Order: sequence, then structure tokens, then C-alpha cells
Amino acid sequence: MAMKEKTVAETMLSPETGERLTRGARPFTVAYKGEAMTVDLPGYYPAGDGDGVHVGNDMSAVDEALRMLKEKVDGVPAPATIRRVRAKLKLSQREAGALFKVGENAFDKYERGLIEPSGPTIQLMTLLERHPELLDELR
Repeated sequence: MAMKEKTVAETMLSPETGERLTRGARPFTVAYKGEAMTVDLPGYYPAGDGDGVHVGNDMSAVDEALRMLKEKVDGVPAPATIRRVRAKLKLSQREAGALFKVGENAFDKYERGLIEPSGPTIQLMTLLERHPELLDELR
């Protein structure tokens, strides 16, 4: 079954002020523990300065930036990193979950950014990325 592409209106009225807002993107700075990065944040914005309205997946750019900062600062791998390591090890999500003893659906959740892996899971993933030959010992 083909998925319909959702169309987004070009304008909307602000629910707070009634002002006309136009669809666009503005720079937004995401900060975490002294580190920061700026992303283009889509949304509906007024003509001048002022708060925007964000709908649907608009905040995903902020979520992704925060995950990247957490990876840099705390060593918590971002979903893309987890997916890359699992693929490098040639493991399905279910195989990885069983091998890491975290449950068969855990890697699906990690890779979709729904939950973060625990410290021991992160450490094991890091070791296996550097030493994939240890995979046979775990099995």
C-alpha cells in the first residue's frame, strides 16, 4: 500500500495571537553541557521576531542535534551510530538484542531514538566495534 505524502499548509493563524504565521525555518541553538550547535528549525513563524508554532516532525531537527551532542559529550551513541555498529557486526536487530541480553526489540527502539542504551550496552557495543572478532566469543 502506497503512503500518502502529507501536505503542509503555507500559512496558519497563531493560536495565541491570531497573527498570520508563514511556513519556514529559522536558526535554533541546541545546547547541552557547555556544547552547542545551531540547526534550521522548521515551523510557522511571524513576519518579524516572535515565537513560532511547530507541528508534526518539526522538532526532529532539535532531537537529532541533542542526540549528537550527547554522543559527543557523554558518549551515548546516536541512533545512526547504533545502526552503523550493528550493521558492521552483521547482526539483525533481534540478534543484537539477544546477544546483548537487552530484549529482542531493544535495538529497534535504540535505532528509532525511543530509548537510549544502558551504560553496559554502550560499553559492549564500543568494544565490539573496535574488536569485532570478540563477537564469536559472545556467541
